[in-house]
This record gives sequence, C-alpha cells and structure tokens, in this order.
Amino acid sequence: MQPPVAVAITGGIAAGKSSALQSFRRHGAATVSSDEIVHHLLATDPEVKRALVERLGDGILDEDGAPDRERIAVRVFKDRDALEFLEGLLHPLVSREYLAWREQLAALPTPPRVCVTEVPLLYEVGAETRFDKVVVITAPAKLREARRGGRRDHREARLLPEKEKAKRGDFVYVNTGTPEELDAWVAGVMATLTAADSAPPVPE
Repeated sequence: MQPPVAVAITGGIAAGKSSALQSFRRHGAATVSSDEIVHHLLATDPEVKRALVERLGDGILDEDGAPDRERIAVRVFKDRDALEFLEGLLHPLVSREYLAWREQLAALPTPPRVCVTEVPLLYEVGAETRFDKVVVITAPAKLREARRGGRRDHREARLLPEKEKAKRGDFVYVNTGTPEELDAWVAGVMATLTAADSAPPVPE
C-alpha cells in the first residue's frame, strides 16, 4: 500500500489557506494545520511551557496556568529576538508532529490517498522538501488586508513575497472569487493528485 501523497498548503496572510484546507478535507484528504499542532503543543507539552515561561515570563500564562496564545503574541510583538526564539522553539516540534501524523496515516490498513498540511511559513523555514507537492493560495494585498478588517499585519514584512511563493508552488490559486470556485479548484487538484500519471495537469 502506497503512503499518502504529502501536500503542503501555504500562502499569504488572509489569502484563504484555511478555507482551502477545509475543501481538501471535504474532497477526501486527511488534513491538519500547523495552527492546530501549535495549539496542541501549548496545551499538552510541559517542556514547551517551561521554555516559554523561562524566556518570556509567566505573564504569558492564562488563569489556569497554561500558555495563552494571545498573551504570547503580545509579548513577542515588535520583539524580534523573542519572536525568533518562539519560532525556533515551535517550528521543529511542529515538523516532528506532522511527520509523525503522516507516518500514522501510512500505517493504516487503508491509508488516505492524499494528506494535506497547512504550513504558513513553509518556504520561510525551508520545509518544502518534506512534501511531495505544494499548493500556494494567494490573493492581492488589498484584498487580503480587507479580509483582515483593514488591519495591517506586522508579520507580512518577514514573509516571502507572494509572487515568489507562486513561482515555487506546484498548484497555484489566486483566491479572488467565491468559496464555491475555490472548492471546485481544490476538487480538480485532488483529481490530479489521485489520478494516473497520464492525467492532464490542473489549470492554474
């Protein structure tokens, strides 16, 4: 039995990565997001909690003594050293978790044909080599800003430009249409990923 085709979804902030991930799930792929993995690590890994408190202080804990994502975000905002520490702590653990998840899927009696992981910083951390295919979801900057309610996001300056991500992706979707159009495009990508080698490529 072949292991699932390992696919990463990446793209700019508010481009529609999570919506694409949901569409892949609807069309039969096993899915997980880096965000879900981070949430799990913060809630369950005592070593992560210890390292965070040691570096960022106990002000990042909530009323129950657990690491609070919003408090962590406030703490590392505009503090590049703290942000680099946070990323250096979490990114290897997130990679470990989704690779272990893929191994578990491959060991199933009937593994899914495709597994998809949402990895916002895929290219920035050099993780693209861990996947068979990369899906890039992009959208014009003004539209992405509007989706955020007009708020600017300080993380944008640290990300690889959208055009560069699009050049590197195997499948690229400019998400300026309806959710139904995105879903139909994902269905086409799934058909290509699960078809024989002779299947025609999905139009971009």
